[in-house]
Amino acid sequence: MRLQLDLQFFAGEKTEKATPKKRQDARKKGQVAKSQDVNTAILLFFVFIILLVTGGSLKDTMTSMYSKSFTEYIHHEVTEKEVFSMLWDVLTQISIALAPIMLIAIVAGLASNFLQIGFLFTADPLKMKLNKIDPIQGAKRIFSARALVELVKSLLKITLVGAITFSIIWMNRDEMMMLADKEVNSALAFFGQMTIQMGIAAAIGLLIISVIDYTYQRYDYEKQNKMSKNDVKDEHKNIEGDPLIKSKIKEKQRQMAMQRMMSEIPNADVVITNPTHYAIAIKYDENKADAPYVVAKGVDFVAMRIKDIAKNHDIVMVENRPLARALYDQVEINDIIPEDFFKAVAEILAYVYRIQKKI
Repeated sequence: MRLQLDLQFFAGEKTEKATPKKRQDARKKGQVAKSQDVNTAILLFFVFIILLVTGGSLKDTMTSMYSKSFTEYIHHEVTEKEVFSMLWDVLTQISIALAPIMLIAIVAGLASNFLQIGFLFTADPLKMKLNKIDPIQGAKRIFSARALVELVKSLLKITLVGAITFSIIWMNRDEMMMLADKEVNSALAFFGQMTIQMGIAAAIGLLIISVIDYTYQRYDYEKQNKMSKNDVKDEHKNIEGDPLIKSKIKEKQRQMAMQRMMSEIPNADVVITNPTHYAIAIKYDENKADAPYVVAKGVDFVAMRIKDIAKNHDIVMVENRPLARALYDQVEINDIIPEDFFKAVAEILAYVYRIQKKI
């Protein structure tokens, strides 16, 4: 009794890797191995790269808007039409300046997701589920190992980004002290360059963390989707069907095939026998085939039934042991006999036709 309970316990333990079907079902529900840090790191990296490329034009656009506001707009009348025209002009310039950044951000976000999980569209995570607002389940998630990992990861990110930004500021501290003696354009260029340096360095640091996080997410995903031996067996049954039901279906199919075969024996021209173990029923109908074909075959008990039906319907039976065995082994039901047996079968059919003609 104890051994049986132990076996049941181990059978229910989740020790097996997820099957392809289990992975596919989980994917349909939106459950995939994904790290949000990969998205953040790639997004930040490419955004700061595009800022490095388009920073000059962005600065020119902003300074042009600033100059235009104090040289042109202040002379306009404050009317609905003028205010709308000024706002439209400002929004157009800002949109043109920010368009490359927004475009690269969208592309980077889509690419980072595609790299991790490929193309996936599902609305299942958006469905209302009561267990999401269950306080007990919420408490379990807060004090779970996953929450601890997320806390450690957040602290690591804050520490890393803080260390990177502080190091870059510390390395440029002397030049920062001298900014009071420089022009506004030079100071803006310096701060812009340093900001991009900090952004790219922080993005690279986050990318390193994201690789570690993605590895953990893969491990956690595999752990969450592990299956017990019973789960694998149940899934196999659901896919393939219950073996008992399948065996009954196959048995029923065999019975139906046997009935169809037996119903064709009265139409046969001859039955070639072994004489006891094999029986092959042959039919020649030039309207159906160019050569004789097998309408029924069997061994032992089935052969006896074939011969009984042939006797009841006055079908001629001819004994030819090698031919009966060869036809049984090489020709399936409703198949035309091979050319190798044409001569032997033709002689038997000629003999049968002579007997029938005499009768």
